[in-house]
Amino acid sequence: MRRLLEDCEQAFFADAWARVQHQLVADARHKTEILRRYGLADALSAISPATTLSADGCRIVVDKLQDNGTSAAGYGVTFSPTAFGRPHLLVVHAPGWRPVLQYPAAEAGLPSPVPMKLVEQRLDALAHPVRRRLARTLARGSHTTGELATAWQLTPPEVSRHLAALRKAGLVTVHRRGRYVLYQLDLTACARLGADFIEAILR
Repeated sequence: MRRLLEDCEQAFFADAWARVQHQLVADARHKTEILRRYGLADALSAISPATTLSADGCRIVVDKLQDNGTSAAGYGVTFSPTAFGRPHLLVVHAPGWRPVLQYPAAEAGLPSPVPMKLVEQRLDALAHPVRRRLARTLARGSHTTGELATAWQLTPPEVSRHLAALRKAGLVTVHRRGRYVLYQLDLTACARLGADFIEAILR
């Protein structure tokens, strides 16, 4: 198979490889530096939000797999960046073989992928009808807790609880104006939600 690919290089791969080679080399070097300086857990986080290290540090956990853990003990693990696979994370492992994770290399101008847990948290936050009403108001501008309570005939503590859920999910921003705390919907995060969901599912 390798010989076949080498024979086909000039006809099919040479131009594409020349375009992406530097990007892939830079990405691999960057991930290697993270691994060297900060360890495997941080390197996995940089590779994909779908990959984490188990608490005991012995297993790589991939959120897309039903049987989602593997041990690299004694074999190591190979990380392979790709310029053509976004958003997919490809995982290959069989007992006795070194695990391989092929991940999409970082691309300038594209948002970083969001972990599936955060996507689920954002969807759950917006599933509540009161939070959706608050989000509609916050999409039009900044408001205080009191203003939202008055607008929707809710108590300030109730509004605060819903705002806390939206804020924890990263869907609202907070800033101060004098003694007032103002909340506003993060339109960029909300606009990305559909794409983040599809990307996390496809990954």
